[in-house]
Amino acid sequence: MKSLGVGLVILGLIVLVFGGMGYDRKRTILHMGSMNATVTEHRTIPIAPIAGVVLLAGGVFLLVMTVKRHA
Repeated sequence: MKSLGVGLVILGLIVLVFGGMGYDRKRTILHMGSMNATVTEHRTIPIAPIAGVVLLAGGVFLLVMTVKRHA
């Protein structure tokens, strides 16, 4: 449970700091003989800040419960 709590805290912080995941996608838009024209699109998948807060709070909750159980 402790490692899950730490993982949720780290994931929550990452979501809050970055606010989403970005990736690049290459597409071929024109193909004529031996010539190609490609385009690189940068896309972002937005993740709501509330998801980061929920992950962070869940991780802290698990860490606190783990400490209380061992005390």
